Amino acid sequence: MTSEITLFVNPAAGRGRGAHAAQPAARVLRDAGFSVRTVLGHDADDALRRVREAVAAGTDALVAVGGDGIVSLALQAVGGTDTPLGVIAVGTGNDFARSLGLPVRDPAAAAGTVAEVLKGDGGRTIDLGRVDTGRAAATEGAEGDVAGGGAAGSRWFGTVLASGFDSRVNDRGNRMRLPAGRFKYDLAILAELASFRPIPYRLTLDDGTALQVDATLVAVGNGTSYGGGMRICADAVMDDGIFDVIVVGDLPRTELIKVFPKVYKGTHLGHPKVTRHRVRSLTLDAPDVTGYADGEHLGPLPLTVRCVPGALRVLAPPAP
Repeated sequence: MTSEITLFVNPAAGRGRGAHAAQPAARVLRDAGFSVRTVLGHDADDALRRVREAVAAGTDALVAVGGDGIVSLALQAVGGTDTPLGVIAVGTGNDFARSLGLPVRDPAAAAGTVAEVLKGDGGRTIDLGRVDTGRAAATEGAEGDVAGGGAAGSRWFGTVLASGFDSRVNDRGNRMRLPAGRFKYDLAILAELASFRPIPYRLTLDDGTALQVDATLVAVGNGTSYGGGMRICADAVMDDGIFDVIVVGDLPRTELIKVFPKVYKGTHLGHPKVTRHRVRSLTLDAPDVTGYADGEHLGPLPLTVRCVPGALRVLAPPAP
């Protein structure tokens, strides 16, 4: 049986839920017979350095406690390694955990899942995205979720790479000091709607096809959702070796307002202005557009992204 687990904790996640979640999670894991140590960090770079040291030292499992920001940082340490990743999802969005069918905002239940899987089949492998950014980054995201860079010029992601209208909302929200919380991003949506114009994209697909398209947004999905349950890539499968690329065309503002609520159920995929491509890699380019992956800032387009099959073992039950 796996003997040592490293808890990777973001105390600020979910307005303090991360700090409160660590103790019950550790208690469940210890009661299940595991040795548990905790890793924090003074900032994102320090936290990433510490967790990479734990992985290099041979910890038997890394368990991220927090939101999608701490999961994103954990991926930079365990992506492409044999160290499995567990998730105690207590942040704001929790899209990585949702995509895997893991408990959300229930640390005892999530820790119980980690223990059960470790004692059982040891988890399952999933794909990750690998994006070339041209630089390393370390930032602090919304709601105190820690974000961080991987190796210089590239980073792993688990759910969705977003660009276009949604990334401009993120840009605007990150610039706003008030109000706090998610309401800030609701205001940012309204502000972007008032000024938004379709964006001229150039997409270069893995077969060499180059597409020129005016679009509202382009999302590259390894997982299904972003933004706390918005199923932008609703049909994406995390272990098929292929991205779902969703292109939302040049919708006028009135139509965008109608389509936007459908994203929560994934029914936007039936709209005539929404197209889907399935690729193993692609390059996105557009003027004055920022990319975000797993909710974390990447930098300006162009970005090149590829799907890496089986890049991560996750402590999650088998896919349904």
